[in-house]
Amino acid sequence: MSKHIVVTGCSQGLGLALIKGFIEQGHTISGCSRNSQRMNELTSDYGDSHFFEKVDVSKPAQVYAWANGCLERQGPVDLVINNAAIINPNANMWEVDDQQWSNLVDINIKGIFYVCKAFLPSMIEQNHGVLVNISSGWGRSTAAEVATYCCSKWAVEGLTRSLAQEVPLGVAAIPLNPGIIHTTLLESCFGGSASHFPSPEQWARDAVPFLLSLSAADNGQPLTVS
Repeated sequence: MSKHIVVTGCSQGLGLALIKGFIEQGHTISGCSRNSQRMNELTSDYGDSHFFEKVDVSKPAQVYAWANGCLERQGPVDLVINNAAIINPNANMWEVDDQQWSNLVDINIKGIFYVCKAFLPSMIEQNHGVLVNISSGWGRSTAAEVATYCCSKWAVEGLTRSLAQEVPLGVAAIPLNPGIIHTTLLESCFGGSASHFPSPEQWARDAVPFLLSLSAADNGQPLTVS
């Protein structure tokens, strides 16, 4: 059965690999990113049966308007994947630029909140749906020079696990560690050694069926893509 799947941050990396995998399996996608050119290209590539729009998830008015459009055009949502995130350049915490820190909080934490808030009322009304907030290994551990990113992903874990205690039985909120994948974000941390890890396309071969298998029974579980 075809599902309506929402993916944020789908212009590149994990988000792009996921939407391609879902579409190949016949599912309907509503996706967003801040890159208007890529959203136009995806619309051109995949047609009007999917809904791609430029959205800055740190702006609540944009998120809520987009979510309303998704629901009006595509109907109730089966799976929401809160994927959009950034990372600050490697640095000791006290050396991080104030604006870069603020931007990270706005996207990685506030963006998660706004997207959850935008789609949850419909899911609760339908008593159906899975909400996946992308966390990280650094949402469950720590490392030097990535304190701000760790902070944001620990926040995702806490918010999602608490939210899981609030949603009704038919709905699930799940924090998901995707594992270590060769993305531009990973290159920011690991440099050239990032290439030692699987590409987003390789990762999606396992991640797509894994995500499609999630149900309300997984509510609150801190999961990891194998």
